[in-house]
Amino acid sequence: MREIGGYLCLDTYNLPMRHEGAIALNSGRNCLAYLIEKRKINKIYLPKFLCASVGDTCRKLGIEVEYYSIDTNLLPVIEDSYDGWLYIVNYYGQLSNEKIVAYKEKYRKIIIDNIQAYFQEPVKGVDTIYTCRKFLGVTDGAFLYSSCDLDDTLEQDESWSRLEHLIGSFEKGASSFYSSYTAEEEKFEEMPVRRMSKLTENLLHGINYSVVEKTRRENFIYLHQRLSAINKMNVSVPSGPYMYPLYIDNGGEVRKQLQQKKIFIPTLWPDVFNLCGEDELEYDMAKNILPLPVDQRYGVEDMEYMVKEVIKCID
Repeated sequence: MREIGGYLCLDTYNLPMRHEGAIALNSGRNCLAYLIEKRKINKIYLPKFLCASVGDTCRKLGIEVEYYSIDTNLLPVIEDSYDGWLYIVNYYGQLSNEKIVAYKEKYRKIIIDNIQAYFQEPVKGVDTIYTCRKFLGVTDGAFLYSSCDLDDTLEQDESWSRLEHLIGSFEKGASSFYSSYTAEEEKFEEMPVRRMSKLTENLLHGINYSVVEKTRRENFIYLHQRLSAINKMNVSVPSGPYMYPLYIDNGGEVRKQLQQKKIFIPTLWPDVFNLCGEDELEYDMAKNILPLPVDQRYGVEDMEYMVKEVIKCID
């Protein structure tokens, strides 16, 4: 029986949602788990430069995992012949759709990880994964483009109890609720494959995506103009960027200094330090790439302040 009356609750939003029509699940790793089941994948090639959650997801499902290297342009270095699925990460949105088409033609069985490229359109006929939490203030949510059908028997996730770090950080700042955030992140390790929560889907219908995309792009361009001369990485400007990857020799030390100034720059793939030796490229990139924030919370003035502090630390 439907409830009528009582106190007002969160409004229902009806703006167009990015990735409308894709399979909406509760996390990026569960998009991969869903694909593994539907495609009957038994072997997969993963880049070394990756978080452990992807490899852990594969191994939990009994999938054979082999690792490959990437080059300084963040592109795969892999043999022409292989006997499994190739998992390709679109790092910082630097992988063009033209490149993806070429990989599809060459390797056939590929999965594109667009987790850092939310505003890049998927290539038709290529299994592609997006996640919402890297770009937007929601507690769950990911999108899968695939010819696989959505399983109607999947339960819908519920996210009402996971809002503390989002609401708290909005009013008191992210550092005050960091422990709450990490606790919620850890729950995704054991979360079963479910459909995206009703709350997250509603919030995604209330976002002005053109503003988000424009703000991220403007911030990225500003950082690129100011820092490209010292950046060891040849960076292009993607649509609605994730972060600005500043690759410098002493990035690890600069990260520590910035933290003292309350500029928090993550180490995105700390698991690389266990998988790779210190003499490998992936180890150096994980240590010395500074992913500088460009998201919609900030404007050019914030970027200017951050650049000044970064340069002070480098000097």
